[in-house]
Amino acid sequence: MNENPKKRDAGEAAPSNLEKDPSDWVTGDEPMTGAQASYLKTLSEEAGEPFDPALTKADASRRIDELQARTGRGRD
Repeated sequence: MNENPKKRDAGEAAPSNLEKDPSDWVTGDEPMTGAQASYLKTLSEEAGEPFDPALTKADASRRIDELQARTGRGRD
């Protein structure tokens, strides 16, 4: 058993920020990043959906997830 919650055993994976809910992001209400905008524009075009350049980081992340599911992009 690991007594220090901040210290991980060698076999434990580090927590991933990629899995954090966008609504919990500290910077989620900031404008989306350039990388998000570029990828979201591509996904929007592929899905035949409008691109909204005014989305926040959190909203852009959710929209990317939605459009990936619709287009099949970003799947393993």
